[in-house]
Amino acid sequence: MKTALLIKEIYTAGFRNLGHFIVRKYFKVFSWFCFAMFAVVLYAFVFRLATGFAFD
Repeated sequence: MKTALLIKEIYTAGFRNLGHFIVRKYFKVFSWFCFAMFAVVLYAFVFRLATGFAFD
């Protein structure tokens, strides 16, 4: 729980004083998009490991 609160604090501190509203929203959307893409890559890697893909 302490780690989750620390990540939340880092996330909110990163966007606290960014300035313009559109820029702030753009970076928030972009960070969530990057997180989603990383989750897809992680899922694909775990799926390949689980199905016995030969990494040659």
